[in-house]
Amino acid sequence: MAWIGVALAGGLGAVLRFVVDGWIARRFGRELPFGTFTINVSGAFLLGLLDGLALTGTAMAVAGTAALGAYTTFSTWMFETQRLAEDGEFSAAATNVVAGIIAGFLAVLLGHSIGRQL
Repeated sequence: MAWIGVALAGGLGAVLRFVVDGWIARRFGRELPFGTFTINVSGAFLLGLLDGLALTGTAMAVAGTAALGAYTTFSTWMFETQRLAEDGEFSAAATNVVAGIIAGFLAVLLGHSIGRQL
């Protein structure tokens, strides 16, 4: 049963990533990777929230690993950063990395803190 939950949650997370990225791209364009940034920071927040709620075992595997693992994307973040650098946008590439790390870390801390309060 857990494998079915992982498969379904992973599929749902991937579709949600596609939808959110498309919505943000339509709103803000694709010159800078705002979609991936938003997805990764919101995913970090949600994972922190699940941890703060002390979700464990199969529930964490399905919600945290499958759903949020499929929703967030390290590889796309790095690929988009590499593309920015390749296009000579070195400050945008550096900002993407630094802002992503700082915002992601703060988001997971905030989510964890809120989860512990619930």
